[in-house]
Amino acid sequence: MKKLLILNALVLGAIVGTANVQAADILKGDPAAGEQKAVACGACHGADGNSMVPMFPKLAGLGEKYILQQTQHIRDGLRPVAQMAGQVDNMSDQDLADIAAFYSSKPRGVEKANPELIALGEKVYRAGVADRNVAACIACHGARGAGNAPAGFPALGGQHADYVSAQLKAYRKGYEDPTGRVTDGDIKIMRSNAFGLSDMEIQAVSAYVSGLQ
Repeated sequence: MKKLLILNALVLGAIVGTANVQAADILKGDPAAGEQKAVACGACHGADGNSMVPMFPKLAGLGEKYILQQTQHIRDGLRPVAQMAGQVDNMSDQDLADIAAFYSSKPRGVEKANPELIALGEKVYRAGVADRNVAACIACHGARGAGNAPAGFPALGGQHADYVSAQLKAYRKGYEDPTGRVTDGDIKIMRSNAFGLSDMEIQAVSAYVSGLQ
């Protein structure tokens, strides 16, 4: 069953990844230009993309296509983020691509994972939850949480646990409620998996990935 869940995740990942590549590979970002355009972003996300505040995601090393896609979603109103209100409204696709290239070129720092949650978090990340059809995170995000940049799957290793937890809960809500997070494509790869996770499992897997490197 575990192998089946991983295989299913790989198949779904390939489908979503292909769509993400087709949507985002038409723009090539310029990291040098992006550094200048990202000055204001540094107030929350850190000058090098390593935010110090857990509610703000680390953008460093997150993945160029993923950052571009998500900032486009935020700009175009597909992914409402209160803290981002007005920040990218007047940016072009090229502006966003440049910023994405800049942050993705930066190394990401690693958090200290809660040792009490690591065992459960590792189990969810590497094996999924078979009896609830939750696929293993490792299939798309990699053994060390490095993601799959060409496919548009974000790097999770070293990300703030609080932020990861909040996004998983937003995806879980989005499975049935459009006011949750729904920016994972028509096949709902993140929503369907998050929907099967308990609060404890979300907290644990979020803690686990925060310490991956």
